[in-house]
Amino acid sequence: MKKINFIFKALLLTSVLFLASCSDDNEQGPKGDYENGVLITGEGSGAGSATISFVSNDYTTVESKIYSKVNGVDLGTFLQSMTFNGDTGYIVVDNQNTVTVVNRYTFEKQGEISTGLQVPRFMAIAGNKGYITNWGAGSFGDNIDDDFVAVVDLTTLQVTSKINVVVGPEQIVYQNGKMFVSHKGGYGSNNKITVIDTTTDTVEKVIDVKDKPDELGFKTNGNLIVLAGGNEAWTGNETAGAIITINTNTLEVDSEVVFADGVHPSLMYVADNNIYYNVGNDVFEMSETATTLPTTKLVTGATGFLYGIAVKDAKLYALDASFTDISKMNVFNVTTKEELKTVDAPLGASKVYFN
Repeated sequence: MKKINFIFKALLLTSVLFLASCSDDNEQGPKGDYENGVLITGEGSGAGSATISFVSNDYTTVESKIYSKVNGVDLGTFLQSMTFNGDTGYIVVDNQNTVTVVNRYTFEKQGEISTGLQVPRFMAIAGNKGYITNWGAGSFGDNIDDDFVAVVDLTTLQVTSKINVVVGPEQIVYQNGKMFVSHKGGYGSNNKITVIDTTTDTVEKVIDVKDKPDELGFKTNGNLIVLAGGNEAWTGNETAGAIITINTNTLEVDSEVVFADGVHPSLMYVADNNIYYNVGNDVFEMSETATTLPTTKLVTGATGFLYGIAVKDAKLYALDASFTDISKMNVFNVTTKEELKTVDAPLGASKVYFN
C-alpha cells in the first residue's frame, strides 16, 4: 500500500512540474521598454537632430531620444517615416540615405539599409521584400527623371532592384499584391498614383488624380483613399484639393470630394470607418462613405503648427510641431472633443505610431 501511495505521489508531482513548465513557456513577458505606448518621430532641423520619443498609453512615461539612449549614436537629420514588420521597425532618414533597422520594442539596432538609396522617403512591406520611395538626386534640371522605388531583400538588407517612377514618389502602401505610391512631386508638384505589381516588381498603371497627392489609406471595402492637397496660391497655379477614392480592383478613380478654392489640406488618417484630415490647425472628421465635406471642425489640434495626426481607440493624437524648440503632442477624445493630455514631443515632430 505504501508503495502504491509513493508511486501515485511521484506521478502527481511530475504532472504538476510538467504543467508549470508548460505554463511558463506559454507566458509572454514584456517585449521591451517601448511597448504599450506611442512612438513620436521628429524630423529635426539641424545636423544629427532627428529623434524618437516614447509615451506610455497612460501618459505617465515620456522618454525622449530613445534610439540614441539605447544605441549611443544619433540617427541623423530629417527622419521621414517608420514602418513595422512584426517585431522589427524600419526608420527612414532621408538626409543620411539610410534605413535603420531596430527591434521596435527595445530599439536595439539590428542592421541598416545603406546602399542603393537616394533621398528615401517612405517604406512598405510585402512578404520578405521592402519597397522604399526615393526622390533621387533632385527634381530639377538633369535629375528630374531619376526617382525610383527601391526593392529590398529583408533577409540580407540589400537593394535587389529599382523600379523607375515619375517625379516625387512619397507615401507607399500595400494591399493584395500591389503597392500604391503617391507622387506629391518632390521639390515641385505632381498628380499621379503609381501602382506596382509586387509579383513582377513592375509598374502596372499610373493613375491621374488632383495635384499633390500625399497621404494614403484604405476604406473598409479595400478601396484606396488619397488626400490631394492641390497647388497653393504661391505656386502661381492654384488648384483644388480633394479626397479621392480609387477602386483597387479596376484601378480607376471612383469618386472625389473636392475642397473649396483656396483650401489646402495636408494631413489625413483613416480609422474606425472615418477619415480625419486637417485644414490649417483644425482637424475634421467625416465618414468614409460621405460624399460631402463636414461643415464643422472636430477640434483645433495645434496652437502653432499642426504637422501630424493619428487616431486610435477614439483618441486623436495631434502634433504641434516646433523646429526651434520642444514640440507638443495633444491628445483628444474624438467623441467628447475633450483635450485629455498634452506631452512633450521631439523637435520637428511629424508622425505618430502605435506600439
